[in-house]
Amino acid sequence: MPQSAAIIGGIQQLVLYETRARYFLVGSNHAQTKHRVLKIDRTEPKDLVIIDDKHVYNQQEVRELLGRLDQGNRTKIGQKGSSGLSRAVLAFGIVGFVRFLEGYYIVLITKRRKMADIGGHSIYKIEDTTMIYIPNDSVRVTHPDEARYLRIFQNVDLSSNFYFSYSYDLSHSLQYNLTLLQRPYEQGSSAASSTEEEVHTQSKQDSFDIFEDEGLPTKVVYGLYNEPYYKYVWNGKLLERVKDIVHHDWLMYIIHGFCGQSKLLIYGRPVHITLIARRSSKFAGTRFLKRGANCEGDVANEVETEQVVHDASVMSFTAGSYSSYVQVRGSVPLYWSQDISTMMPKPPIRLDQADPYAYVAGLHFDQMLQRFGSPIIILNLVKKREKRKHEKILSEELYRAVVNLNQFLPPSHCIDYIAWDMARYTKSKLCNVLDRLSMIAENVVKRTGFFINRSDFYCHTLRPDERWGDVGGHITSTGRLQTGVLRTNCVDCLDRTNTAQFMVGKCALAYQLYALGMIDKPKLQFDTDCVRLFEELYEDHGDTLSLQYGGSQLVHRVKTYRKIAPWTQHSKDIMQTLSRYYSNAFSDADRQDAINLFLQVYQPSEAKPHLWELPTDLYLHQTSTMAIPQDRRSYTLWWSEGVLSYLPVPYDEVPCEENMKKVKVKRMNQLDESIDIYTEFFKPYELTSFDDTFCIAMTNSAREFMPKTVGADPNPFTVRKPEETGKSVLGKSSKEETVLQRKTAASAPPPPSEEAISSTSEDDSEEDREDEGTVSQRSTPIKLLTESGESSRTQEEVFQHHMAKEPYGLNLAEFPSEDDLLIYQRFAHLGESQHRVERTEHINPANIICLEPVSRFPEDSIYGVLPPQVDKNSREVFESHVMTGQGQLTSHDVSEYHYKGLTLRPESLRVPVRLCTYEHVGACSLK
Repeated sequence: MPQSAAIIGGIQQLVLYETRARYFLVGSNHAQTKHRVLKIDRTEPKDLVIIDDKHVYNQQEVRELLGRLDQGNRTKIGQKGSSGLSRAVLAFGIVGFVRFLEGYYIVLITKRRKMADIGGHSIYKIEDTTMIYIPNDSVRVTHPDEARYLRIFQNVDLSSNFYFSYSYDLSHSLQYNLTLLQRPYEQGSSAASSTEEEVHTQSKQDSFDIFEDEGLPTKVVYGLYNEPYYKYVWNGKLLERVKDIVHHDWLMYIIHGFCGQSKLLIYGRPVHITLIARRSSKFAGTRFLKRGANCEGDVANEVETEQVVHDASVMSFTAGSYSSYVQVRGSVPLYWSQDISTMMPKPPIRLDQADPYAYVAGLHFDQMLQRFGSPIIILNLVKKREKRKHEKILSEELYRAVVNLNQFLPPSHCIDYIAWDMARYTKSKLCNVLDRLSMIAENVVKRTGFFINRSDFYCHTLRPDERWGDVGGHITSTGRLQTGVLRTNCVDCLDRTNTAQFMVGKCALAYQLYALGMIDKPKLQFDTDCVRLFEELYEDHGDTLSLQYGGSQLVHRVKTYRKIAPWTQHSKDIMQTLSRYYSNAFSDADRQDAINLFLQVYQPSEAKPHLWELPTDLYLHQTSTMAIPQDRRSYTLWWSEGVLSYLPVPYDEVPCEENMKKVKVKRMNQLDESIDIYTEFFKPYELTSFDDTFCIAMTNSAREFMPKTVGADPNPFTVRKPEETGKSVLGKSSKEETVLQRKTAASAPPPPSEEAISSTSEDDSEEDREDEGTVSQRSTPIKLLTESGESSRTQEEVFQHHMAKEPYGLNLAEFPSEDDLLIYQRFAHLGESQHRVERTEHINPANIICLEPVSRFPEDSIYGVLPPQVDKNSREVFESHVMTGQGQLTSHDVSEYHYKGLTLRPESLRVPVRLCTYEHVGACSLK
């Protein structure tokens, strides 16, 4: 089956030219070889008139077109002073078109910054935008409230955590995007339009093929363009007006949330860990103003968090190794709210509407079954035991809803409900919070599985682990699929939820690294470079989401629940609590209005009251409350049609007819620049600098987290001393170093003021103050490799002797020894023999392209090695010799062995048997 590839956005640079009557938007790809022109009329005061001729221009044609426009728009013939066509803005993409009470505005991205890279696909963060009023001043009809709407719209800071990509669909998960590339597209590709075929032919002629003269066949690739998942797209409504008018190259969808990437160095091998959080644009808002769910099943503060782990040494979706794990947070899917009219830190929770048949919860879980499959696991961290009912109201109602929905589902696909009072366990003397969370995480990851695009490596057979066989998910011929998802929630889905998601992500990360062949067992310890890097990534993720929804950063962090937070953290927690309270009381209403206007939930009109005059926005988000629904869903068959037939695989990833309609397929040349990700990333046809190509300031485990001492182990999975002590490992004496107290999840004692957390934070309430207590101080001593002080000093002296007290371990002034030179010559000789090509008068390109490795192994690559085959007789002789050496005689129980004319006595065989080095194994076989 021919390969498939995602089509790279053909418009990555925009130049806006203006005349008195028109705006001309000229878009081009990064190589400046293909251009498109969009004409926007400026003579219409309130309507948007856009013309797209769908023609692809080359550079010469665009220059001629702009020259003709310049000549035609000058006031006098032959005038050279002022140009008729002036250049207004240089941009990198269109956010959308918006209208309030006057004419339309166009929102353009004027500054971007690269944040992450997944398989050569760049992910950018919006740094700056500009809004340009389209109608000309001569036809403008002014309105007194236009400026106020403009200020409200601009309260949504587009330079704060909005992301986009030209070639990677950020609204879908990595599992969906890579599954999309593996579908068969032979039938759908024949329905390409004539325009697309014309573009394909032209691009094929323009492409540069270095093997064209040799007559080698050109590979056909199916270029794919997929519809985004509009739930996580934030400018879908802003582009809806022009979606059916312009070419899809002009459409660029943005997501809101978080994106961060860090590099984990495993003895020099780079592994990229990427965290992508997608905020839902449905029922979006701020903390106290958006609670529960709306009538369509969309919940407040719904965020899909995906962690992607991939081997950065291979940059390709087809040849590289990629793994991802997805989990979700969101408000309790019920009709509930909190009264913010009173100036209380914690307003009382109230259920707004009775829902005995769990209709809204059924709509919500139906969405999750379609997108994630089964099982759906709910981790409810809301309090269960309270003197005065507050959070307990939500726990009881959610449990009833899940029980009601489960009685109609097949038992194998029922919703799992885990209720755990995390706040109460935090104050208990007998329990450690993170220990319990790690047990829950292990169970969850084993049930849902995770995604990986490669089958099991040979190292899993060499180093088996008993937990690996229990991992769930859907196993395919090309790897594994994650089926089902964990849905975590507390009241706010901020502090407790972020810590729980970190623990689940940490457990999933261990399985991902084990599946990629990076570690020998799926287990990661705290206080290692790897987990510290991952913890910092998750804390940035939690702070960002907390600022967007709650108005402040996290109050309680992972270190708070580990009881190793410094004493200064208490004052910071109080300040974050006050900041959150101030934001919820005074600025959330303005932010909610801005979100409603940006997402076009509210569209200004002369016939409607103004946005600031509305007493509530309830009816904007509850669309069906004003009308009786005609097609009300069944209370028993509450899932969509066709979902159950494909479970546990999610319905959205099944190649059914409905899903195939969402994908546009086009036959293309494999060297076409619109699908060649290597040309897109490295840009070989232009002069580039390292600053442009490697411009991501990525967190590095070796640079930021590894101790700077000379004797530090570079292994990122080695447990190190916590950074709070501020002392190096080698600074201890030999006795202290022998029995070094290394702190794990429950090791460090709590600071004196740790339990006096403010009652206005998320995890505490005034009713539970008398239940507070100190957590037991437990430590886990872990011995070092050395058993005595003498051996420790000996190893240190030998290590320092070899390192020669140089930063990189070698004295560069010394000439290498003869033994080192001999080893290097043998290594170079092996490399020459492995890639030897016969030299002839005429070089055959096939010999250059298809290199056959000269190796003694049947399969020899970085991903797997098969040992050489040895004949049966040789194995039997070898096994009998080994058994005889161990005192176990075989059937040849005689006093002596005759072997090739030699007499071998049994006592002479009682010697250790040593194996040959691997280059001699295939050559010398035992006979």
